[in-house]
Amino acid sequence: MGLLDMIATRVAGGATVEFRPTGGSMVPLIRSRQRVTVAPVDPARVEVGDIVLARVAGTTYLHLVSAVDAGAVRVQISNNRGRVNGWTGHGRIYGICTAVDGVARPHLDGKIRQG
Repeated sequence: MGLLDMIATRVAGGATVEFRPTGGSMVPLIRSRQRVTVAPVDPARVEVGDIVLARVAGTTYLHLVSAVDAGAVRVQISNNRGRVNGWTGHGRIYGICTAVDGVARPHLDGKIRQG
């Protein structure tokens, strides 16, 4: 089990988690080793442009929602470099990025799942 899988388990259980992901696929939104905060999310409320912690085809990502298919109850996950990771159902969307290095992300109203 990798780091993002362990964090996803904690967030799915209701915890808000801070950590420092590595990699360059989300630059300039998130740079490698920047501190991010991820909180539990109501998957039905996520929108294009939100950064979510989600599992797609067996891999957990902290990536962008690039499309929403409300009828099929799923979202498309992509990095910030144009690569589409794939579609995933609401049951595999664990959290939403609420801050990067202490700076709040926009458009969070009503998306954070309480208790």
